[in-house]
Amino acid sequence: MSTPTAPARPARISLAVRDSSTMLRRNLLHARRYPSMTLNLLLTPIMLLLLFVYIFGDTMSAGIGGGDRSDYIAYIVPGLLLMTIGSTTIGTAVSITNDMTEGIIARFRTMAIHRPSVLVGHVVGSVLQSVMSVVLVGAVAVAIGFRSTDANALEWLAAFGLLVLFALALTWIAVGMGLSSPNAEAAGNNAMPLILLPLLSSAFVPVDAMPGWFRPVAEYQPFTPAIETLRGLLLGTGIGHNGWLAVAWCLGLAVLGCFWSTSKFNADPK
Repeated sequence: MSTPTAPARPARISLAVRDSSTMLRRNLLHARRYPSMTLNLLLTPIMLLLLFVYIFGDTMSAGIGGGDRSDYIAYIVPGLLLMTIGSTTIGTAVSITNDMTEGIIARFRTMAIHRPSVLVGHVVGSVLQSVMSVVLVGAVAVAIGFRSTDANALEWLAAFGLLVLFALALTWIAVGMGLSSPNAEAAGNNAMPLILLPLLSSAFVPVDAMPGWFRPVAEYQPFTPAIETLRGLLLGTGIGHNGWLAVAWCLGLAVLGCFWSTSKFNADPK
């Protein structure tokens, strides 16, 4: 009597791609049918952009040595683009916690599907939503005066790659937070550092202008090197060692989040 053999490698890859695509469509449909979470999180960076430009713009521009409000628009937009990614990924943490608590993940575990496809669908869907959110916030910034005339095509491509890589890293961290949370409210609270950290970075004021005791908080975190790198790419300013630091932070967080998420997801339910 012959024993069943495992599917050939091409068949396994095909199965993984098919199931991941199905899960991606599912998550995008959920985001389209229930857009309130994404819109609420997206309003935070847009409101901060309008607040800091039209209320504090002239004063803040003078504080950083700029000439007028347009200089401060150019300064804060890179930080707000990355803050937009952090805001969007909070929705991912809440979404995956809902899946865990409502029983759909338990049903998926009993089905003959590629198990990692559940997480892959959430991650890819969140990255796509983050990119679309960044485009929307960027469009608002351009509408109120942001210009990036000094960036060439290669720098624009590098800036886009950094945004995608940063979104991927934060999404994996958000997935781990969602899998570790007992309910949606806890998931939202656990993911709040993804919005708070940009406020403690160089997004709004230079690190050199901060009190000495506070500078390490701004320097030794992932947002500041990513913001400085994106700012340098879009505005033609120096990047220095921030480029390597930003990539290292992104890769480290992505690996950590992926390991954390897959470990939690593959653990036997209690």
